Amino acid sequence: MRHIGRFALASTTIFSLLACTASSGESEPASGPPPTGDGRPGALGIGDPDFPLDGNGGYDVRHYSLRLDYDPAVKKLDGQAVIRANAVQDLSRFNLDLSGLDVRSVSVDDSPATFSRDGDELTVTPAEVLRDGAAFAVKVEYGGRPEPIRDANNLGVYGFIPTADGAFVTGEPNGAKTWFPANDHPADKATYDFEITVPKGLTALANGEMVGKPRQTDGKTTFVWRETHPMVTYLATMTLGKFDLRTGKTAAGVPNLAATDPKYRSSLNDLYTTSGKITDYWSSVFGPYPFGSTGGVVDDYAAGYALENQTKPMYGGFAPDEGIIAHELAHQWFGNSLSIRRWQDLWLNEGFATYAEWLWSEHTGKQSAEQIFQGHYRSEASPMWEYPPGKARPDDLFNSSVYTRGGMTLHALRQRIGDTAFFDLLRAYNARYEYGSVTTDEFVDMAERRSGKKLGELFKAWLFTPARPTDW
Repeated sequence: MRHIGRFALASTTIFSLLACTASSGESEPASGPPPTGDGRPGALGIGDPDFPLDGNGGYDVRHYSLRLDYDPAVKKLDGQAVIRANAVQDLSRFNLDLSGLDVRSVSVDDSPATFSRDGDELTVTPAEVLRDGAAFAVKVEYGGRPEPIRDANNLGVYGFIPTADGAFVTGEPNGAKTWFPANDHPADKATYDFEITVPKGLTALANGEMVGKPRQTDGKTTFVWRETHPMVTYLATMTLGKFDLRTGKTAAGVPNLAATDPKYRSSLNDLYTTSGKITDYWSSVFGPYPFGSTGGVVDDYAAGYALENQTKPMYGGFAPDEGIIAHELAHQWFGNSLSIRRWQDLWLNEGFATYAEWLWSEHTGKQSAEQIFQGHYRSEASPMWEYPPGKARPDDLFNSSVYTRGGMTLHALRQRIGDTAFFDLLRAYNARYEYGSVTTDEFVDMAERRSGKKLGELFKAWLFTPARPTDW
């Protein structure tokens, strides 16, 4: 994530997880047999202490199959979600996160299930207890007019955002629930299939790669996209509208897709070329590119931010410069392949992507990372010194400290262990946790083991002390 416009750096508060969302109230339960057997309900949250109702317990999602039909003229979405998961306990009922949309029916393993709604929680009771370790599939038929999450104090608007000709979809931190039922927390990653139908003349973009050619039927076009690599819910997208496209491969052979709203047509070639160039460079610094394609999308919705949607970073209403593209593409490693297990460790996403901007500046002969670091360090009155980035605050999640002081932490580490050990660490870190979840403790432990140095005081000073470090 990078905020644009009123802030000059990849810093500042971007949004709060405590945003309120619209509730559709109670839905009528589907008919079906009462549950039988023993078991216990899944927890209402996934276990993140800072955000206790985000995500859900009792199961682990493996795959989402989403069939979606959206009409921008009336801003109406019809959806079918098939969610394949494994129970991690004897499960008598479980929850999915879903905001605002109406649920028509729910089934589990093709048997009707009862369901109810309470705010953003969809509670599903299968006909029989799901046994610990059992694979199951829940199908939800739903629809309505999606509404984004609005947080005027921070991000502004995120989730499913209707536009004049389509939709701009950016879900961080918990906006996936505005357009499909999900276990909406980054700790539960899954693969995805998207089948998106839109009026003829529009393009539907989603994560991963397109499967086959778009199908034309009765004045509509259906696009099928597939993401075969694990992805957190907030990175999923179904951005759609009128777009100019350029496709091809980077110099190293990674499939590359750039898309721009016609308003930004003049930036299409630069977006394509720069995204390819930066993807290949990061592959030499961080390790092999982790996904099947790269690129970026410029929409005309003036979001005022960019988001690192997996394989297709989104730029909301502006043509990005090289620094912003470098930031969002670095997230494909730090945040997307390596995803945080809890929101308090967000610096592992944003601090790393911010430092990548400094590395790109250094690589292209502009300011060095050391010069940028020293420029920030001289700002003795900066409020980031009072905000330790190692534990992001629930009510101020994307504070500037998480970005800038997070990036400075990495440079302080580079100073301490030297370039050879530092860049070896970045590659080893990506290889060790590829497609998985990470914590600060794991990174610190790996840094110490690979460098052979005791680094506790360095990380304590930079990540956990509410003061400007003076000795590390």
